[in-house]
Amino acid sequence: MKTLPKCQNKLGPLSFSRTHTILIDANSFNNRGGELIAQHGKDMWFSNFVKMPSSPSSFMINRWSQTVNRWPEISKHLKSIKTRASVRDVEDAIIKYNPKYKGQWSFDALATFVKRVPDTENYFSTLFPKIAALALKLPNYVKKAIPLLQAGHPASITLSQVQISCLLANAFFCTFPHRNATNPNAEYHNYPTINFTSLFGGWSERKKEKLRAIMHYFNVMTDEKIKPRGLVTFERRVLVDSEIPNWSSCTERMPKLHVTSEGSIETEGTGMLQVDFASSWIGGGVLGSGLVQEEILFLMNPELIVSRLFTEKLAYNECLIVTGSQQFSCYSGFSDTFEWAGPHEDNLKRDEWQRLQRQILAIDALHFRQGRDQYTMDKVTRELNKAYCGFRGEGPNEPDIATGKWGCGAFNGDPQLKAVIQLMAAARARRGLAFFTFHDDKLKRDLTQIHNLLVKERTTVGILYDVLVDFCKAHQASSGSQLDLFAFIKNSLKPSRSQLTWINKNQELRPGCKGGRKTFCCCCC
Repeated sequence: MKTLPKCQNKLGPLSFSRTHTILIDANSFNNRGGELIAQHGKDMWFSNFVKMPSSPSSFMINRWSQTVNRWPEISKHLKSIKTRASVRDVEDAIIKYNPKYKGQWSFDALATFVKRVPDTENYFSTLFPKIAALALKLPNYVKKAIPLLQAGHPASITLSQVQISCLLANAFFCTFPHRNATNPNAEYHNYPTINFTSLFGGWSERKKEKLRAIMHYFNVMTDEKIKPRGLVTFERRVLVDSEIPNWSSCTERMPKLHVTSEGSIETEGTGMLQVDFASSWIGGGVLGSGLVQEEILFLMNPELIVSRLFTEKLAYNECLIVTGSQQFSCYSGFSDTFEWAGPHEDNLKRDEWQRLQRQILAIDALHFRQGRDQYTMDKVTRELNKAYCGFRGEGPNEPDIATGKWGCGAFNGDPQLKAVIQLMAAARARRGLAFFTFHDDKLKRDLTQIHNLLVKERTTVGILYDVLVDFCKAHQASSGSQLDLFAFIKNSLKPSRSQLTWINKNQELRPGCKGGRKTFCCCCC
C-alpha cells in the first residue's frame, strides 16, 4: 500500500494564506532551519476566533464582587502551585478563577486516580506545578489570534507541538473562557468542550486509564530535554455541491484492497490516511466516559484534543484532517477493557514542514437508533459523500487509506454496507484501501470474496450504486428481516443458473438494462 513517505510530495516553504493560519513565524521557520518563534498578532475577542484566557477582554467577578481582568487572577493562582502540589491545590486554583462552579464541579476522578495509580507512575505532585507553569506561558507561546474552523468554511491552522501543549495545559487548568456552558443558547454550543472538568469528575476505571495517558503526555511535554519541536496542521475540508459526484454515473472501477483481521489502523496503517471513526463533535467523549475508536486515538495522540478548541461541529459534507500529530502512548483493550500500556517512541520521519508523517482523517458516520433506518438511498448517499469528502486527495500522489468498520458498533452500521460505501468512495478518489476488520475473520473472508467478484466483473461505482438502490428497495419490502448485502450483490452481478432458468420460463428477457450490469428485465421496461 502507498504511504506518505513514498508519496514524496513537495510542500515548498511554509506560508500563510487567507485560509491557512500559521501560529509560528514562517520566515524564521523557513530561513533559520525550522526555528520556532511565535507569530506576533493582535488579540481578537470576536465570535470567529478562540477567546483566549490571556485576553485583556476576558473578565470575571472576584470574591469582592468586583469586575477584574481574568488572566492576572489565573496567573496568581497557578503561580501558587509550587514545587509540590496535591489534587486539592489544583482544585482550589481552578475554582478561584471559576467561582460560579464551586460546588458544581467534581474532582473525585482526579483525586481517586492519584491515590490508586502505581507508585512507579505517581509523579503527579511534581507534575501538576509543571503543567501550571506551562499554562502560564500562553502569552509568550501563542501571540496570534486563533481562528475558529467554522462550518461551511474550508480552512487550516498550523501550530507547533509546544504551542499545542501550552493550550492543552490551559485546558487542564480549565482557563478557557465561555467554554463551560453547553446549553443551546451558549456562545460555543456548537463546539465540543475543551476544559478538562468533565474528565476530573465521576470516577471510573475508564477515567483512570484516560488520565494515565494524559499525564504521560504532559510528563513528556514539560521535559525540556525530550519535548518534540515539530508542527501540526488541522484542516477543515468542505465538499461543496458542485463537487458531489453523480454516483450512478461514476465509471471508476474498484480500487486495490487489502483486508486483514489482524493489526490496527494506527499501527499497521502507519503512513496511510488513517480514518478516525469520528463524532460530529470532534473527539467524541474523550473528556468524558467515551472509550471507543476515536477516544482511544485521541488518548494515544493527545495533540488531537486541541482540535476541540477551534473545530465547530462537522456538517454532513465536512471532515477534519490532522497532519503531524505524535503518538505518545501504547494501549491494549477496547472500551471497558482499555488500558494504558506505557510510552510509545514515535520514530516517524518528518516532512518539509517538520510534521510527523502521520495523517488522520475524522469523518462522522450517521448514528442509527434502529439498524433498518440505514437502508435508504438518502442515508447511503450521505455516507458516500461523507467518505468521499475525506478520501479525495489534492493530487494524484496521495497515500492509500487505512480504515475499518466505520460507523458500526454503537452507531449500528451494517459492516457490509459500510465496507461497500468506503470501497466506492475510495474508487472515486482513486486511492487504495487497507481494511482492518478487528478480528472479524468472517468479514475479512466475505469482503475479500466480494471485492474479487467486483474486480472480475469490472464493476463500476455507478453499477454498484444501482445495486444499492435495488438492495434498499428489497430491504424495505422485506418486512424488517435482515438481508445479506454481499449475497445480494453476487446475485445481482452473477445470477445463479436456477434463477436464470426460472426467469427464462416466466418472462421474455433482454439483458443489459442497467448500463452494463448483468441484470434482466421484461420488454415492457
